[in-house]
Amino acid sequence: MKGLFKILKRFASPYKGNIALSFLFNLLSAIFSGVAMLLAIPVLEVLFDTAKEVNRLLPWALSKDIVVNNLYYYVTYFKMEYGSLAVMPFVGGLMLISTFLKVSTAFLGSYQIVGVRNSVVRDMRVKIFNKLMTLPIGYYSEERKGDVMSKATGDVAEVEISIMSSIDMLFKNPILIVVSLVFMCLISIKLTIFVLLMLPIAGAIIGRSGKMLKVKSGESREKLGKLLGILEESLGGLRIIKAFNAENKMKDWNAQESEDYKRIMNSVQRRYQMAHPLSEFLGTIVIVLVIWFGAYLIGSGSDSLVGASFIAYIGIFYQIINPAKQFTTGFFNVQKGLAAMERIDTILQADNNIKDKEVTVDKNTFDQAIEYRNVSFSYDDNKVLDNVNITIPKGKMLALVGMSGSGKTTFVDLLPRFWDVQEGSILIDDVDIRDLKLYDLRSLMGNVNQDAILFNDTIFNNIAFGVESATEEEVVAAAKIANAHEFIMQTDDGYQTNVGDRGDRLSGGQKQRISIARAILKNPPILILDEATSALDTESEKLVQEALEKLMKDRTSLVIAHRLSTIKNADVICVMDKGQIIEQGTHEELLAKGGQYNKLHNMQSF
Repeated sequence: MKGLFKILKRFASPYKGNIALSFLFNLLSAIFSGVAMLLAIPVLEVLFDTAKEVNRLLPWALSKDIVVNNLYYYVTYFKMEYGSLAVMPFVGGLMLISTFLKVSTAFLGSYQIVGVRNSVVRDMRVKIFNKLMTLPIGYYSEERKGDVMSKATGDVAEVEISIMSSIDMLFKNPILIVVSLVFMCLISIKLTIFVLLMLPIAGAIIGRSGKMLKVKSGESREKLGKLLGILEESLGGLRIIKAFNAENKMKDWNAQESEDYKRIMNSVQRRYQMAHPLSEFLGTIVIVLVIWFGAYLIGSGSDSLVGASFIAYIGIFYQIINPAKQFTTGFFNVQKGLAAMERIDTILQADNNIKDKEVTVDKNTFDQAIEYRNVSFSYDDNKVLDNVNITIPKGKMLALVGMSGSGKTTFVDLLPRFWDVQEGSILIDDVDIRDLKLYDLRSLMGNVNQDAILFNDTIFNNIAFGVESATEEEVVAAAKIANAHEFIMQTDDGYQTNVGDRGDRLSGGQKQRISIARAILKNPPILILDEATSALDTESEKLVQEALEKLMKDRTSLVIAHRLSTIKNADVICVMDKGQIIEQGTHEELLAKGGQYNKLHNMQSF
């Protein structure tokens, strides 16, 4: 249970008031439950005609002897005045009142804890999503997307089902058990000591089984992450799977992982199903032993225990059995949940090395130039950029060309700090970008990528994405500049048309023009274009290229291009190879050199 308390300390601290109220109500419920059982003793004694007679009423005080004396005084009074049958409604009425108070306070205790449970799960989901949004892109290159989704959804659901459902048990059952033990001690200390010797033995047996369940449950969560990864990759690559007749390969892969998952889940669920029978059997053993020892105490006369008190004792003890069984089931549940929580913590405690410094430079404008100064960068041991130096004056267009893997995308990804420079520095107006706030830095930039990234929302909201309080007039104006207004108005609902998952209801050219409209609306001084026209047909490319030219006007642009025809007018073209700039100049200057750029140009011309 130590792991459960750590989780509650992390996530339930804001709800201390609700937890305190739940504790109070559960304490009252346990007290009223014990009182109700004690009130059964006079009833039993009247039934068995063993009720002792008390003829003197003592002044009321918080004393066991005085309370018992006065209760028996009223039992004696009713018995002598109205007969034995009149005692039953009197004591029964007191039992009904105690029981009503017991169930009412139990409900109020659960009412408070339900709010805590759902709030904790809500907070956990929000924290995971917020963490995923702040983690650097490098984190996702090392993690399977399916496994991340499994942690953020399936593991949180497991924590909700396994751990959060046990909170009520945690704040109710210990109180009920402790209070019941107090009432049991009031009846017979010897018998209660005997009970206390039995319970730890049963708990040790259950605890040993639960530890193995945690291990197996962790394996099952990892295997589920792999299954979700296969599903995500298969749906994303369905065209390739079908084109290469690889359906059977994917089916076999999925079937094998599913079989492994089934085998692990069999082990987990069989151990979990063992919890109730095990607790039932151990509980029965304890009850048998308690009844035997109680009969021994009554028969030997070594204790004040008598028949009616012993029956009430068993009634109170029976109230411990169900909470103890729930503890068993809850213990197994918590073990499953802790395994899921460990996987969630790989997200929540993941290191984010790209973040703001404690002291940053306030800068919201771009006035002079971008400078890459002795910049080097490696993925593991693979050096992608090697001592790159270049200055990009404000308002100029820098184009990057070269073979795939030459470092072009990494070059532009370092500017918005998707990755951090490992050697050297990147400066904007002579200020290192690592000294700026991430929000301020990225506010200076707009991106248009090769794969237009749209969200399952309306066209209007996709264009206005990231721009607070954009008006309809501003969105329409941006769409017109991006050559998108005409096709938008031809859709069923115009700007309120939903684009579908990843914009699949639109063509490639339409998606790209909406992406350009989004960048136009943001109106950034620095623009990054990553092969924005390479995946388009000729007609769409023409429309997108016109939109890009409008977008790049009077802006500082970094453009990655494979089609050299789209960058003829660039102020500077850099040819990259193996992480280095091997040529740079204008289109005409590079052709005149007859180097790598001229070779690429001739290949495309051919």
